[in-house]
Amino acid sequence: MEDELPSGGIEVQSGNVATLEARWADCWKPRDVARRLDGISAPWYVAAGWALDLFRGEQTREHHDIEIAVPVGRFPEIRERFADFTFDAVGAARIWESATPQVLTATWQTWLREPETGRYLLDVFREPYDGDMWICRRDETIRLPYAEIIRHTSDRIPYLIPELVLLFKAKHVRPKDQADFDAVLPLLTHTQRETLSRLLKQVHPGHAWLAALQPGSYGAPRQQ
Repeated sequence: MEDELPSGGIEVQSGNVATLEARWADCWKPRDVARRLDGISAPWYVAAGWALDLFRGEQTREHHDIEIAVPVGRFPEIRERFADFTFDAVGAARIWESATPQVLTATWQTWLREPETGRYLLDVFREPYDGDMWICRRDETIRLPYAEIIRHTSDRIPYLIPELVLLFKAKHVRPKDQADFDAVLPLLTHTQRETLSRLLKQVHPGHAWLAALQPGSYGAPRQQ
């Protein structure tokens, strides 16, 4: 969607990254988001690093933000729940404050902002979908039922399955992404490892993680 971004927006420069990160210092935790979205009909899930911690059952590191994902066509339901907040669109290192429908159509990432303080509290990905099928924005031939990609904690917080979280993290492999992969890999079942390996070969051929996913290369997988 970001091939034809609209003009305008605020450029995020290296000199103001620290200021921007400070605006995320009081962002919500997964439990906060789940409480605010309780009863909503749109499928949604916690994504990225927090999703891996929900899978592991504990917080293992600091998270400078929190990301959730929803089908793009169901975003209005999310927006309605947060009528007292403002949504800024983000793309290509630019921020469009109080995003217009045109900007929302051209981007997929949205930051929820508290108008009174300017604090950012939640990052919402607006994902492609087809009915009850999730579509991977990195490769739209990858389509899976929402019922298969969303798991829940014991207190009913929805999160993305770890093999798909790691697929998204594989693009850049920042130090925290590598640390997440190393920590989560021993916890994956044989089927989860096979799925991640297959998807990596399709989306990121020759990726360095493929070697670690080979049978016997990283200890015994968790039992099914």
